[in-house]
Amino acid sequence: MKKIMLVGGGKIGIAITELLSATGDYSVTVVDKDAASLERMPEKNVSLRRLAVSDARDFAREVEGHDIVLSATPYTLTEIVAEAAKRAGAHYLDLTEDVESTRTIKKLAQSEETAFIPQCGLAPGFISIVAHDLTKKFDKLRDVQMRVGALPVFPTNALKYNLTWSTDGLINEYCNPCEAIRDGHRGEVPALEEMEHFALDGTEYEAFNTSGGLGTLCDTLEGKVENLNYKTVRYPGHRDIVKILVRDLRLGLRRELLKDVLETAIPITYQDVVLIFVTVSGWRDGLLTQESYAKKIYAQNVNSRLMSAIQITTAAGICAMTDLLVEGKLPQKGFVRQEEAKLSDFLNNRFGRYYAKGI
Repeated sequence: MKKIMLVGGGKIGIAITELLSATGDYSVTVVDKDAASLERMPEKNVSLRRLAVSDARDFAREVEGHDIVLSATPYTLTEIVAEAAKRAGAHYLDLTEDVESTRTIKKLAQSEETAFIPQCGLAPGFISIVAHDLTKKFDKLRDVQMRVGALPVFPTNALKYNLTWSTDGLINEYCNPCEAIRDGHRGEVPALEEMEHFALDGTEYEAFNTSGGLGTLCDTLEGKVENLNYKTVRYPGHRDIVKILVRDLRLGLRRELLKDVLETAIPITYQDVVLIFVTVSGWRDGLLTQESYAKKIYAQNVNSRLMSAIQITTAAGICAMTDLLVEGKLPQKGFVRQEEAKLSDFLNNRFGRYYAKGI
């Protein structure tokens, strides 16, 4: 039985613990400073440690004896947790969408004998595996477009949105610069811009630039693709309101206040849907060709516990990558990109099946 240390007992942490502990193949130690979060954890194959993570050297002593560290904490703690895993000689996986945090992980992973696998969630994460798999079907690439949204099934407010995951991560996406490749040149584009509209299954959506969703695909596809971009999907009208908050009212410069506003006014929901839409175009057998991947995943009961779609997809992502690492289907040391996982391996995995059986 592999020993897992999970740092972070929030909504996603609960889902990760539920999935891993139920297999009987993993014993999970959950670390969180909040007693209430720990009390919500399942009991089988799970132990709890209440402590605040603040120093890598001190936390490394807590990590010792564990095979793998999973980080489901805000991106501000990423470096501390990753360095602690490095000091303790444990593999490391996380869910960060923060670009700078990922660059830090890459530096920490140099010449290491354990694996460092950041961005193991939905976007970045599974979306990169899908996009990279599609690119392999072309002789020459032109465009890779990645679109992901976590949306309420029953929108009722002006934003047409409910909180479904980390508010810090959401604000990060709306405020930070976004990586992209445009006309063969790699660079950054502003968040909340380059709006587009599309319909899927008769429902209208909007999509706009947000930070972090590309993961490491700019590194992987630079020099091989003309255009590569990632956009977040929302119901029409959402972007304009967010832009008022972030830009016009300048709350993008007062993120703690913006977080308080959002969490005070907007309820969470477990009635959500995750939309995944990837389109790749290029040349195959001399013809300009396009191929797409589209999927919708809804909230459902997992082991008698109701989980939102974003909980399921995010937790299933990092759990599947953990399985693939243990099974030897991923590199066992150094920095590992999401797109190094085969889509077929992922979807055939016991956790990846939550993506495979989506609509």
